[in-house]
Amino acid sequence: MIGSCLPLHVLQAEVDADCAAREVLRFRGPLCAEDRADREHALAALARANKILAKHHPLLPVTPR
Repeated sequence: MIGSCLPLHVLQAEVDADCAAREVLRFRGPLCAEDRADREHALAALARANKILAKHHPLLPVTPR
């Protein structure tokens, strides 16, 4: 019901941000070059999604926990 009040691109950004935040937390400890690249890709996806969320409302951006 709450999601029906938000534009579709904001809902998609919320899903993308949540997935990217989980992906970032998946990488722990010493990382090989491939894992570092995957982590950077997830961080970039999180930043893109958060940019959309913050534009819609300043309190919406997602942070990895």
